[in-house]
Amino acid sequence: MNEFMKLALKEARIGIVRDDGGPFGAVIERDGSVVSKAHNEVLKTNDPTAHAEMLAIRRASSILGRFDLSDCEIYCTSEPCPMCLSAIYWARLKGLYYGTTKEDVAAIGFDDDHIYEVIRGESGWDVKMIKVDRDDCLKVLREWSSKPERRLY
Repeated sequence: MNEFMKLALKEARIGIVRDDGGPFGAVIERDGSVVSKAHNEVLKTNDPTAHAEMLAIRRASSILGRFDLSDCEIYCTSEPCPMCLSAIYWARLKGLYYGTTKEDVAAIGFDDDHIYEVIRGESGWDVKMIKVDRDDCLKVLREWSSKPERRLY
């Protein structure tokens, strides 16, 4: 068994025993060494974004002192949800290894199908979306855009 996946599974089990959240674990490695590891803590923290992948990315970024994790890979016990997959892309992780599929986790109640349908344009948002105060918000974008020392990420 892959050593990093073994650690991700250990994290998932810690979360299960502690009742911190869902049965998910993640490990970020760089050059064969563990940078960070985490398990789902949604119930522990009452934070709906406290998925294992999100926490592992946050910790790795903090430990390495940078947002660009392009020299790292992530091991997840399950295929990442849309939020976590987006974070993996934003962090520029160079590799993603996962155990179970989104269909496997849907079978136990963690179903992201509606989100995927919205992303594909097959369904509308359930959240009311109303554009307000665009002109004032555009001013902030212009302020940032004209800042000579701005840093893109």
